Amino acid sequence: MRSSKSVPRVGKMVAAVILVIVAAILAFGSAYSITEQEQAVVTTFGKAKTVSEPGLHFKIPFIQQVQKVDTTIKGFPIGYSSATEYIEEESLMITNDFNFVNVDFFVEYKVSDPVKALFASEEPVAILKNLAQSSIRSVVGSFDVDSVITTGKGEIQAKIKEMIVEKLEEHDIGIQLINITIQDAEPPTDEVMEAFKQVETAKQGKDTAINNANKYKNEKMPEAEAKIDQILKDAQAQKEARINEAEGQAARFNAMYEEYRKNPLITKQRMFYEAMEELLPDMEVILDSTDTGVQKILPLDSLVGESDKE
Repeated sequence: MRSSKSVPRVGKMVAAVILVIVAAILAFGSAYSITEQEQAVVTTFGKAKTVSEPGLHFKIPFIQQVQKVDTTIKGFPIGYSSATEYIEEESLMITNDFNFVNVDFFVEYKVSDPVKALFASEEPVAILKNLAQSSIRSVVGSFDVDSVITTGKGEIQAKIKEMIVEKLEEHDIGIQLINITIQDAEPPTDEVMEAFKQVETAKQGKDTAINNANKYKNEKMPEAEAKIDQILKDAQAQKEARINEAEGQAARFNAMYEEYRKNPLITKQRMFYEAMEELLPDMEVILDSTDTGVQKILPLDSLVGESDKE
């Protein structure tokens, strides 16, 4: 039989062990650490508080609860799986010109408010994906198939991002959209895909032709501008020459008119003789006045020629 004295000793040892265990639990349960890529949400009697400073922190055991949130940028695909295979129910869409197209995206996001990310909704990432899919179909459906596959990808991405950001602000679930990009866009069949490749090739040929035309234009433009400048200068010179000539003729006419006003008869006779001299420069004439008062003009050359022949 054990002595009565051993019983109290055993009880003390058990109590001491229990105290040590409780102390260890309290010690380990009251401390937590946060890395630079994390934030913690500490709840006290249901009231949440965000702790964002990295390092070692303490809490009240059993009263305060800590949930850590990863604040790094994460992402998920829409329209394809990790094996780069299309998920048709996500990727297949219809454009505004009633064509089908497979489009897949990659969404990048991060937690902007840890408290809201934990308590505003049960699955904030799932909500983000649903909002993204809704925005994608709305925007893609407003473009024609040619823009979706070739030239309009940048504009489509920008409009989708803007729409998702607006919807996230309305839902306020503590998630921030970083970026959304089109990974691939192509028709659902090989024949249609080949047709679009031919369209893209034709567009590249068009761009090449336009570039060549612009190059030719830039080469010929200086020469054409020089010719235009020379033509304008020649026209200006002719204009000034014509003006000077006209002004000279006007001045001569005015001077002649002044002489005419002084001696009308003499001026008319002189003008007549000058005109005849200009019209018949090689013809010699004599003037013969008779008693009848009629003035006669006789060609001397014909008379002289006949007398010489005789």
